[in-house]
Amino acid sequence: MSKQKLGRGLEAILSPLTANKQSTPASEHVIKIAIDKIKPNRHQPRLNFNEEKLQELADSIKQNGLLEPVLVIQSIAPGEYELIAGERRLRASKLAGLKEIKAIVKTSASDKDKLDIALIENIQREDLNPIEEAMAYKKYAEDYKYTQEQISHIVNKNRSVIANTMRLLNLPNNIQNMIINGTISSGHGRMLASITDENKLQELVKQIIEQGLTVRDIENIVAVSKSNSKPNKIEKPKDIEISNLIEELQRTFGTKVEITGNGKKGKIIFNYSNLSDLERISNIFKK
Repeated sequence: MSKQKLGRGLEAILSPLTANKQSTPASEHVIKIAIDKIKPNRHQPRLNFNEEKLQELADSIKQNGLLEPVLVIQSIAPGEYELIAGERRLRASKLAGLKEIKAIVKTSASDKDKLDIALIENIQREDLNPIEEAMAYKKYAEDYKYTQEQISHIVNKNRSVIANTMRLLNLPNNIQNMIINGTISSGHGRMLASITDENKLQELVKQIIEQGLTVRDIENIVAVSKSNSKPNKIEKPKDIEISNLIEELQRTFGTKVEITGNGKKGKIIFNYSNLSDLERISNIFKK
């Protein structure tokens, strides 16, 4: 299997699709397209859209216009297009009453290109919930036979984060839905995913909600259970706490994050792939 598309950021994935920009002015790539001529991206990993935030974006578009074009590819049907990236902008533009939308038209894009671009865009904008992210990783693994290490290069995250996120799909649907709507955290979910007893699993979820149990509480309960109820064998909570922190930082900044050191001092390292990526990360710090 070719690894040509493995990249570390949206620009790295877009570059093979935009090679002709060197010989053509960038303005020629942006056109206006009738909104009703654009079909959704079949490979869009995001399934849930916050209606309140969509309305906020729609209000901004009404006042300021659409600042960033969507990305599309020509469809088989004449005059029609398929969305590659920018579904939130497209939906908000519809809410704003726009009949046309600014778009960059790509000459070609494989199904995997569409998934790559949509996934990276959503991750960098923090638009995916943990379950949607896990489902996208699963699609890479099943449809494209990618290993977790290869997926980690695409989304620029640690392989362990990919593995832990995918484990959430082992949870029953009702618990996955709780993670989606924020009733429990993905950190809770990762701990719960190691429990095979269905009754115990549902009971723990009930305790999380009713008693406000933390991720560390669940970790200790699971560790005690696995060590035949011998608390002296409980693993230190440091590893899971750092793992949770790394995942939270990577979701926030949309890039690979490394933490080294001990309880007294250490380093947090943010990876970037180019100057544009560095500027994006820097802007998040300024918020």
